[in-house]
Amino acid sequence: MKLYFECNSGISGDMSVASLIDLGADVKKLDKTLNSMNLNNEFTYEIKKVSINSIQATDFNVILPNHEHQEHSHHHHEHRNLDDVNKIIEKADMTENAKALAKKIFKIVAEAEAKVHGKPINEVHFHEVGAIDSIIDIVSFAVLFDDLNPEKVYFSPLTEGHGTIGCRHGILNIPVPAVCAIAQEYKIPIRITDNEGEMVTPTGIAITASLYTGEKLPNEIIIEKVGNGAGKRKYKNPVLRAIIIK
Repeated sequence: MKLYFECNSGISGDMSVASLIDLGADVKKLDKTLNSMNLNNEFTYEIKKVSINSIQATDFNVILPNHEHQEHSHHHHEHRNLDDVNKIIEKADMTENAKALAKKIFKIVAEAEAKVHGKPINEVHFHEVGAIDSIIDIVSFAVLFDDLNPEKVYFSPLTEGHGTIGCRHGILNIPVPAVCAIAQEYKIPIRITDNEGEMVTPTGIAITASLYTGEKLPNEIIIEKVGNGAGKRKYKNPVLRAIIIK
């Protein structure tokens, strides 16, 4: 089985997870892993069907019960670095392949953040790498990808918007610095459009980088199944399509 990610509306962690769920990856396996992580008081999640431009898609939503509290007092919250995240992954009930993929994706994000902030990788903390929604998105993607187990993965160029976005560090240009760092390091093609706003997130491009080979999609493909992963940003068509091809 071969898998093609059509990133005409960008790519993010939640869109990637949702696209694989929509393809039919095993949600029971996912549930088992997430319940085994012992982070139960830090998040819940929901999977639902939504309609985007009248097309049915799957939405994967990580809900942080203390989100506001975390925003205002994150200095008192448990700070996690890459080692802490790896320990969480190691203890989770998932296959060794899924663990390896999740760790690989996190390392790509951490290396990019370390580079752009000019600090050692083990000093990159919490909101950059260890934010709960990133942990859940990345672990979920790894579990579902491992369940589908494609022998080959293709990506279209990642479509990105332009402008600026506010974050804890202030105002950042789009593509944000971590996305630029990963695109540079892994030679991932990005197509900048006149769409206002962020379409490619650091988690989304890290997922891409972890699987990217540079191999182009064949000119002719047979489409076997399409999974639509819903995005939450308000632009024209926030859907990531994951397509099983042969």
